[in-house]
Amino acid sequence: MKLEELICIISEKTGNIINQSMLAESLGITRQTVSNRIKNESEVTVSELKRAEKFFNVNLFDQSNSEDLAYIDYYMDVFASCGSGNIVFSSDKTKLPIAVSMIKGYSKNKLYSMINASGNSMSPTIDNGDKLIVEHWQGEQIQDNKIYVFCYNNEFFVKRLSKNLDEIIIKSDNPEYRIRTISGKSVSDLILIGKIIANIKSLG
Repeated sequence: MKLEELICIISEKTGNIINQSMLAESLGITRQTVSNRIKNESEVTVSELKRAEKFFNVNLFDQSNSEDLAYIDYYMDVFASCGSGNIVFSSDKTKLPIAVSMIKGYSKNKLYSMINASGNSMSPTIDNGDKLIVEHWQGEQIQDNKIYVFCYNNEFFVKRLSKNLDEIIIKSDNPEYRIRTISGKSVSDLILIGKIIANIKSLG
């Protein structure tokens, strides 16, 4: 388990957003050390897990409530743009336990994943660095004004979408960004990945 994964898990189990400074205090190290270890993808030791358990008063190894958790793929290096677009460079992933209560309309028959938000066009709803839980698209109709992650011209975006006859309207929550439309044959170039159903605020 890596440090950033540990932050996510503790946040889920405590119901609070745990940042790097709080984790550093629990492990008896500096925030800068935590930051450096996250960048280096350093693994957490068993003794560190036990210190974190004691500090936050959680049981990281307790599986008794496993039915209340959904283990979803977290794509650590996938950044969907809330701005002008980002290309995905990596599909490396890890499994993270997420409380089912956080996933609106959760079903074992649906596919979920977590990605990172990049940019400020969806602010204040979604900020740069937020973790976004995606319910993958299974052929449903676009629900007007819901937030989706989609691919267009080999770039990934997070925006509000609405469908109007043969065009798709793309809107940002930040008023500094203009409304865009995709129409005609270009509509088929938009690949819908899924709907954003939960947002975990930046853990930095």
